Formats: sequence, C-alpha cells, structure tokens
Amino acid sequence: MSEYQFTPEATNDLFELWSYIAADNIDAANRVEEAVYAACGLAADRPLSGQVREDLTALPVRFWLVQPYRNCWVVYDPKTKPLRVIRVLHSARNTIRILKA
Repeated sequence: MSEYQFTPEATNDLFELWSYIAADNIDAANRVEEAVYAACGLAADRPLSGQVREDLTALPVRFWLVQPYRNCWVVYDPKTKPLRVIRVLHSARNTIRILKA
C-alpha cells in the first residue's frame, strides 16, 4: 500500500485547487482531487521516478505530473518514508517563487 503524507502547504494547495474548480464544477473538482491522490500513491511506490526540476528549484525534491491533468504537479521529497508531499501546484502558479529555498 502506498504511504504518503501532505504538508500543511500541500493540503492548502489541494484545497485551493479543488475550490477553484468546484466553483464551476464540483464533479470535475472531485476528479482532479482523486487524480492527485492517485499520483501521490504512484510517487510513493516509485519515489525516484519523478522528475528533478533544477530549473525550478534547488531543493532536493521531485515532480510528479498528475494524469490526465497535465497542468498539475505533485512536489515531493523522495527520501522520506512515508513520502512527504510538499506542494500540489498548478502550472499557472509561480513555482520558482513558491519553492524558493
């Protein structure tokens, strides 16, 4: 079974993302939320499979693209057990500023 934990920031990110989408379509918001949880489970199973994005941060984190929502990323620390999900970010957000070390 996949194990992961959200930081408070990741929890807030997911709530904000869900709320934004739910303002137009609650079913769509629920689908995105489920996809984020699925992505977290996959990342927990294979933590080194995520992408290193040195162009976005110097932090030792990896990025997992949420499928099929290719504009949403799970940012996590691959060395933690359970896997620590640091942020859940939409590509429209200023990722460099958010993850500034």
